[in-house]
Amino acid sequence: MGCPSGVGPEIAVVAVREARRRGMDCRILGDRGALLAAAETLGLDADALIGRSATALPLAHRIPILETVAPLSEADRVPGKPTVAGGVAQLSWVDHATDLAKRGDAAAIVTGPVSKDVIAHCGAPGAEAFMGHTEHIARRLGAGIPVMVFVADGFAVSLVTTHLPLRDVASHLSVETVVHATLETIRLLSRLGCRPARVLVSALNPHAGEGGLIGQEEATIIAPAVEAARSWALEQGLGAVVDGPSPAEAAFRIAMGGAYDGVVAMYHDQGTIPMKLRFFGRAVNVTAGLSIVRTSVDHGTAYDIAGKAKAEAGSLLEAIRLADRLVRGTPG
Repeated sequence: MGCPSGVGPEIAVVAVREARRRGMDCRILGDRGALLAAAETLGLDADALIGRSATALPLAHRIPILETVAPLSEADRVPGKPTVAGGVAQLSWVDHATDLAKRGDAAAIVTGPVSKDVIAHCGAPGAEAFMGHTEHIARRLGAGIPVMVFVADGFAVSLVTTHLPLRDVASHLSVETVVHATLETIRLLSRLGCRPARVLVSALNPHAGEGGLIGQEEATIIAPAVEAARSWALEQGLGAVVDGPSPAEAAFRIAMGGAYDGVVAMYHDQGTIPMKLRFFGRAVNVTAGLSIVRTSVDHGTAYDIAGKAKAEAGSLLEAIRLADRLVRGTPG
């Protein structure tokens, strides 16, 4: 559900209701009280949609709610005012969803927007290391290096590094990490029907380093990674096109113009700014490189509009639809 004080409850009710109408068997891990309040704010029939009690008679159209912590008090689910208890609950829902998928009791997980700061300071075991869903879920699964990928309209942007201070990005780049992100991008695009996948790898520095005048990472890390990824794709018979490093300002213009199916960005905002400018509300955050399918919204908790019936549920619905496609193996 995401943060109970954010827009998560509102978009969860709307998106899951629509997904279930379309035949997708979705349940919400979250707080029944927050979801009831959200439904009422949206002018929906809360009792028919959710039910006041977990023991209420099941109805075909009622959304199943899985509560993994004690019901939150009204004070802990006030829109726009996150609390410690809400942070503990957010982490519990993420962990239980991950465990359900790991055991095979769920086919995929779709995560709503959480507050990293609230979770990290809530005092729950392991919460202090929380830097986002991507890294946390990978640790819980014992996975290697997860790759954050944003997908919209058949176009994908992956991030070599994710939630790092900008000053630390260059030191976290290596041939191996750039190759890994590029290969996961090719794999995901191939699953989505882009065969052969066409991927453009972005530079780190302005003007792709200007021949070394503005940085050496393009020559020492990114260019060798492009060659390695291209060779791997050829060996695997994928026939993928892998080009770069291209200056970021040109890479996105060229790729989004139709020449490529995806871009590999070196750091968070380098990739998310163009995606949100072009596809906000339709983009889906996919964690590649996991043993389970996990998708998410492309936005945050939006505390400023929480509880005001202003939030758009489009990104969450797209995240559910994409998870369903990936589970079913349907490219279109």
